Amino acid sequence: MAQGHRPDRVGDQIREELSELLSRGAVHDPGIGFITLTRVKMSPDLQLARVFYTMMGDTAARRETAAALERATPFLRRQIGGRLRLRRVPELDFRFDESVAHQDRIEQILRDLHEEKKQRAVEPDGEATEDPDPHDHNNR
Repeated sequence: MAQGHRPDRVGDQIREELSELLSRGAVHDPGIGFITLTRVKMSPDLQLARVFYTMMGDTAARRETAAALERATPFLRRQIGGRLRLRRVPELDFRFDESVAHQDRIEQILRDLHEEKKQRAVEPDGEATEDPDPHDHNNR
C-alpha cells in the first residue's frame, strides 16, 4: 500500500471524528460555538494534525473560539486516541482557515464588478458618465 495517501486518509478520519465530537456537543465549552472543520493536514510522519476550521463572527469571536479550542485540545486528542487505531495520537493544531475568507472576499469583488457593469449598461444614452472612447468610430 502506498504511504503517500496514508496521511490524507488519517487526516480525513480525524476530521470526521472531530466534526462528530464538536457537533454532538461532547465539548461543553460555550466559547467554541458553531464551527466548520474544512480540512486536516497531516505531517508525513503522522505526528501533527493541522485542523483548519471556519466560523461566522468577528475578530473577537474568532479569538474566543481559538482559545476554547486550545482548552479543549487535550480532551479531543484523548477522544481521537480512543476512536482511531494509531500507534501515536498526533498533536492537534487548530488554525482558522483564511482561504475561505479570501474566497468570500473575491466573490464579493466579482459581484460588485458585475453590478457596476450592469449599472453602466442601464444608464440613459444621452448621459454618458465617461469621456467617449476616441478610438470608437460609432461616437462621431
